[in-house]
Amino acid sequence: MSAPGLFAEVPRAMTLLQLTTAIGNAIRMTPALQGAWVVAELSDVRVSGGHCYMELVEKSASGQTVAKLRATIWQSRFQYIRQKFLAATGRDVMTGMKVMLYGAVSHHTLYGLSFTVSDIDPSYTLGDMERLRREILLRLHREGVLGVNKTRELPPAPQRIAVISAPGAAGYGDFINQLEGNPEGFVFYPHLFQAVMQGEKTSSSVRTALEAVEMTVDLWDCVAIIRGGGATSDLNGFDDYDLARAVALFPLPVVVGIGHERDRTVLDEIAHTRMKTPTAVASFFVDTLRASFGKVQDMVDRIARYSTDRLQGEERRLANCEAMLPALADARIAAAKALLDREITRIPVLVQSRLQEAGARLDISARLLGAMSQARVSQASQRLDALRERLMASADSLLKKESTKLDNLSGLVDALSPLNTLKRGYSITRVDGKAVTDAKTLSPGQTIETELRQGRVVSVVK
Repeated sequence: MSAPGLFAEVPRAMTLLQLTTAIGNAIRMTPALQGAWVVAELSDVRVSGGHCYMELVEKSASGQTVAKLRATIWQSRFQYIRQKFLAATGRDVMTGMKVMLYGAVSHHTLYGLSFTVSDIDPSYTLGDMERLRREILLRLHREGVLGVNKTRELPPAPQRIAVISAPGAAGYGDFINQLEGNPEGFVFYPHLFQAVMQGEKTSSSVRTALEAVEMTVDLWDCVAIIRGGGATSDLNGFDDYDLARAVALFPLPVVVGIGHERDRTVLDEIAHTRMKTPTAVASFFVDTLRASFGKVQDMVDRIARYSTDRLQGEERRLANCEAMLPALADARIAAAKALLDREITRIPVLVQSRLQEAGARLDISARLLGAMSQARVSQASQRLDALRERLMASADSLLKKESTKLDNLSGLVDALSPLNTLKRGYSITRVDGKAVTDAKTLSPGQTIETELRQGRVVSVVK
């Protein structure tokens, strides 16, 4: 159909109320919609005023939500359905279960499309969300990493907090306000590592933030992963194996506060500490610091009381000593005087006894000295006699030896004397008083003197 012209007749339109009423009438006029069994996953289940409100969710094979519908179990049927379901499955109607419900579709002009539940088939007990969580937790348990993060030691006063959340989110704002507004004025140092906290990118974004925290791991006491409330189906991204393993093996303790109190994710089971909301996480840090401060304050008080008691005790002891000091001094002086008097009376007796003992020892020593002196003199006289005899014998032997040596030397001198040489017919030729032993040393015209046995001859060398 071509677009109407500028002056074409405007078709008659329905009002929005007429449209929504027509939709509601069409639904009511369709018998298949007034009594139908529907398979869906329960999400955001809550009870208020005896009525049970929830969302019915259907997901694709990849885990994405492809259909969502509000549903209600009115009080008149809820108690019956609840008891029937609990008796058959042992569990209450809760978020995450995949169930088969019987009910009717209705459409309200203000509140839109909804499903009124009148019965539930208990054969569907656990939904895909719950089964997925169980599978992830079982896999982590088999790998031995399920409770690793719970063993990380949380400092007694965690103040340096690496926060993983979405910037500008109400939950993050509540967390910061709760930290900064604590009545004691405790100082915290939170730093935001931004991440997507719902949708397909939740797992990869939070893991990227964890990697950024790990690069500066020495700067932080712990990690807080927080997200405010919302539909339970928006929390599907936290039921992820890779994210769960990253949190389980993270080197710092991880505290999580995701969704409402009724919401639970895989991270709640593996994190070091699980709190119901971001505000509760902040309260947890404040309470932890308050407890540490209380312990320190208690120790300070105890030290102060102990010091005061100890000082008072020492002051009393000093006072007692001060009061007792004169009496003790007098007693000590009196005791010393009595001891001195006793010693003074003992001195003459002791001196006399010591003198007698010394005199007796001196007499014994004198007698011993006389006897020892006589023996020593006799021994010395004998040694002198023996020494004199040995000296005389040695002197005679030495004189004989030296006399023989002199006789031998005298004979040798006579044998080597020049006179004896001259007597045997030899002569001595001298030049300038020096004996000539080599004719080559003489020169023609040189005067030489020859000594014979009898007389001298002067010659000239030719």
